This record gives sequence, C-alpha cells and structure tokens, in this order.
Amino acid sequence: MASKSVPTQGKESKDEQIGFHKGSLSTLVKERQEFVRILGIVEQLMQMHIGALKELGVDIQKEAENTNASQPATATKGKKKPIDDLL
Repeated sequence: MASKSVPTQGKESKDEQIGFHKGSLSTLVKERQEFVRILGIVEQLMQMHIGALKELGVDIQKEAENTNASQPATATKGKKKPIDDLL
C-alpha cells in the first residue's frame, strides 16, 4: 500500500509528525477499548431485561417482528457519508 505524505504545517520535523500520529493512534485505541467495554455492559443489561420479559411471558421475537414490519423500508437504505464529511 502506497503511503500518502501528510502536508506539514509550519516546519514540523518528520519525528514530530511520527510522534503526533503514534499518539493519535494510541488515544484512538484506548477509546475503542472503552467503547467495546461499554458495549459489553449494554449487551448484558439488554440480556437481563430480555430474560425478565421472557419470565413475564412476553414473546420478544414477535415484538421484534412487529416493530420491523412497521418501519418503512426506505429508512434503512441511506448512504453512509465518508468520514471526511463527518469531520
């Protein structure tokens, strides 16, 4: 894969640029790990609520099918924006 050169602002040295990108990646990895941890907690809570509803006799599958059937099909066909547009 060909590497792209990052335009320099001012007179940053190559070592400074490398340090910046490594620091950014380190931060993003930590953010991703925290996101996965939070997602696991949310999943556990959802499973607890699903279990409680099943014990109360609620058919989760039927509820989900009814919810999916009532949503318009066009809502899920949107195009994703490139990350550059989001930033």
